[in-house]
Amino acid sequence: IASDVRILTMTTDRCYHLGIDCGTQGLSVVLADGSVSSHRVLAVGEGSYDMLPVPSCSSTADDDTPVSQGQQICEQNPADWIDALQSAMTDLGRKLPPTSSSSWEDRLASIGITGQMHGETLLSSTGDVLRPARLWCDGRNAAEGDELTELFGVKVPKRCTIARFLWTTRNQPDVAAETRHITTPAGYIAHRLTGRHLLGVGEASGVFPISQATLDYDAAMIRKFDALVTKEGGANTSILDCLPKVRLAGMDGGTLSAEGAAILGLPDSFASRNVPVAPAEGDQVAALAGSLIADPGQVACSFGTSVCANSVGDRPFKGVSAAVDHFCAADGRPINMIWLVNGTTFMNTTVEMFGSATGMSRSQAFDAIMPKVLEAPPDCGGLLGLPFMHDEPGLNVTKAGSSGLYGLNATNATAGNAVKAALLSVMFNLQLGSDVLTDQGYPRTELILSGGVTKTPQLGQILADVFNAKVTLFDAAEEGTAWGAALMGAYRHSVLQADDADAADGDGHESWSDYLSRVDKGEANVEFYPDASRHEAYSEVYAKYKQLVKDVISEST
Repeated sequence: IASDVRILTMTTDRCYHLGIDCGTQGLSVVLADGSVSSHRVLAVGEGSYDMLPVPSCSSTADDDTPVSQGQQICEQNPADWIDALQSAMTDLGRKLPPTSSSSWEDRLASIGITGQMHGETLLSSTGDVLRPARLWCDGRNAAEGDELTELFGVKVPKRCTIARFLWTTRNQPDVAAETRHITTPAGYIAHRLTGRHLLGVGEASGVFPISQATLDYDAAMIRKFDALVTKEGGANTSILDCLPKVRLAGMDGGTLSAEGAAILGLPDSFASRNVPVAPAEGDQVAALAGSLIADPGQVACSFGTSVCANSVGDRPFKGVSAAVDHFCAADGRPINMIWLVNGTTFMNTTVEMFGSATGMSRSQAFDAIMPKVLEAPPDCGGLLGLPFMHDEPGLNVTKAGSSGLYGLNATNATAGNAVKAALLSVMFNLQLGSDVLTDQGYPRTELILSGGVTKTPQLGQILADVFNAKVTLFDAAEEGTAWGAALMGAYRHSVLQADDADAADGDGHESWSDYLSRVDKGEANVEFYPDASRHEAYSEVYAKYKQLVKDVISEST
């Protein structure tokens, strides 16, 4: 740690932390105050960009690379991220309250950066962008993901950056030969602000598998990848030479350079102030931070049109499961992710169907039907739902359009039963994926719920009863990911403060988990605790649901 880093003392000087989030559809920045008890967001700035205009279902991309019918091409120009960052900073300045607008620049204590994970951003030896970045949702290298999964013995989703780069070595060898740095959207912005090629361990785990023993890229897998590329006539140098260095939360992520200050619209003098930048992290990692989640057993659940559950683990996952993806938290703890394509769309459609039959608007239908859902019994009168309006790869369901209600009769044909059966089908699908983690003995102490389903908070009680675990509805703002980035910057600042004080108590700086525990969770959170009798009732329904899903899978194979 550089001894000349200028540190603002939170307890005596008011300071600020800047969070940057480079998302798929736009970029946002937040300015948070330096109070460790809240880190209150003072203002949010926005910038926008689009996907590059490449046809999504064509025989070739713009660069004449073959594309199979139905493959999705999703690319962005990294320069657009920088333009959006500059626009967002201008927007931020306009929105700041008068008491902060004239002083925050002088008291900027840290910067945190996050962004859409996995995006393949390739740079030359001089830092020039070699081709448009291929984003997490680009569909051109599923085969490479499957191949590396078999080679490594750990799951490598097609969106993983190294799977994308393997595709590049085969389909764009000239680009691969020029590549000296492989990074991501967050890593690219961090590079432009600091001049360094570094990534936080969570973002790095979305680039290449991380060893839990070393909290660095897995050395054995590096050797296997090198051997594969060399065998195919690729570069003789190791892929490790192109990967960013890995950093944990609180470690050195660089300092703001003169170029970085200019990008942010700050005075040139900032380069001499050495404002610390936290290691750039992925959006899933920052979202966990923004929800104050860091301890094993905590599960972040987002229920919307898709469902994502990120479980903090206490040990590495064993083997490969189609239902579970893997990355790391900001401090390196293993995260097991379950992602469902089919979220609440089936439930929403069922509500809208009943509403349209009675002449109600969508909002009127929800207001009328959700109380009936809460009143419906756990078994919905014997009614079961299947939500598969689309394929569900993690559950090996390839029969899209197999959604429906099963067991309908004159007695159970009510709106409350039908909509609750649709909701339970999504919760049960999440439980099917979670059973893999349960079988390996992972703890599950709390589910922190967010997303559209929280508009009816009482639904949290159903989730608590289904999973037999505490459920907390976290009052996370829309800028939660950018705020998570600001928290990571604030933690970097606190580490520098502790180290600058020479850890007078002999314990050094506090852990990432302890730091997050001191941040005020607010008073708006709602907690639900499981009821044993209702859990037993839902377990009986779940057993019937599992058999129904097995029948669907057998019909589709």
